[in-house]
Amino acid sequence: MDWTTLIDTLPVLALRYGLNTVAAIAIFLLGKWAVGRLVAFARGMMDRRGFDPTVVGFVANIAFVVLLMLVIIAALAQLGIPTAQFIAIIGAAGLAIGLALQGSLSNFASGVLLVSFRPARVGDYIEAAGTAGTVSEITVFSTTLVTPDRRTITVPNAKMLDGPLTNYTTSATRRLDLVIGIAYDADVIAAKAVLARLCAEDARVLTDPPVQIGVLRLGASSVDIALRPWVGSKDYWPLHFDLHERIKREFDACGIGIPFPQLDVHLDR
Repeated sequence: MDWTTLIDTLPVLALRYGLNTVAAIAIFLLGKWAVGRLVAFARGMMDRRGFDPTVVGFVANIAFVVLLMLVIIAALAQLGIPTAQFIAIIGAAGLAIGLALQGSLSNFASGVLLVSFRPARVGDYIEAAGTAGTVSEITVFSTTLVTPDRRTITVPNAKMLDGPLTNYTTSATRRLDLVIGIAYDADVIAAKAVLARLCAEDARVLTDPPVQIGVLRLGASSVDIALRPWVGSKDYWPLHFDLHERIKREFDACGIGIPFPQLDVHLDR
């Protein structure tokens, strides 16, 4: 080996590969910055055009990943790495990873279905996968819910579509289903009149459809009366709490007993 020739070529090699390395790093950093700016610009354009926030977030996430992969390939090409072979390696690795991560691919496919058919959107209050909360974000692989007590729960998208998904926000009105038990010696007609009056006095109760009041069942220790008023979705829980309290006060004032479980013991002497 001619060490003199090697020593003479080292500066040239260092300069050439050093410049390529610097150029590759610059391509990656500038490309990543440009991708972020481009995705942010596209997100802003979709927001201004009134696209659904769920679709905006989903498309932005996919676009960022795809464009960043192109930037990485361009940086590797600057280093002299054959990109065709690199892409083939990525494809083979992707197949192997895909087989190993079937659950993640299922989440991805479910995310596409969630965005396409939109059974739930950002801001909707839903119940799915044993969890209830407001949808704050739908990403490629998971959906984030915020519960009424401000807990943040991340649910895999496959779980979201694995069972029933109940959306409470799609309708502007909801029916409040209450079951009020009264004692057997109480006046059923008077109790129904009290319930009708309380609903009529509350402006949150809708008149169309009309309120339904009727004897639901003759229970073991009570006569159960069904009370079913219609209310705006935003007033559902406030009316739920207020009606229970007002019913208790009015029944007490009218002498209508509300039974509770009790045990009678008979002593045989």
